[in-house]
Amino acid sequence: MKEDRLDEIDRRILRVLSTDARISNQKLSECVNLSPTPCWNRVRALENSGVIAEYVTILDQRALGFPDTVIIEVTLDRHDDEIFQRFGDSLAELPEVMEAYLVTGEYDYLIKVAVAGTEGYERFLREKLYKIPGIRHSRSTFTLRCLKRVHSVLP
Repeated sequence: MKEDRLDEIDRRILRVLSTDARISNQKLSECVNLSPTPCWNRVRALENSGVIAEYVTILDQRALGFPDTVIIEVTLDRHDDEIFQRFGDSLAELPEVMEAYLVTGEYDYLIKVAVAGTEGYERFLREKLYKIPGIRHSRSTFTLRCLKRVHSVLP
């Protein structure tokens, strides 16, 4: 199912699920003004087509003791497939890394990490990030406040 094939009912289903993925089918069907069986069939079709990629639990980093978010820009010393693969695999193993992107521009990677203050960030740099081979340069920015956070976009 392509995005352009979504009708208004599909979009309503997706809006509700994007705010409460644990909603019962009965409640969901009431929210979108559809009977339960057709609602369930539409959700399954959205899942099977890949429009709904997965259901996740979003954890509160502050409650887990990691209240600070740092954005790190990283430049690698080489630009070949092997170094990109190795660096990406290493980032994937670090639990503090919440998101990582290979990007265009001055830096090669944009990385979002959760840490416990400047001490936690220093420890992350020394003990984890800087142990990954191939880093030439990095620049870090502590975030002050999240102004908007969504996990997907629904036009």
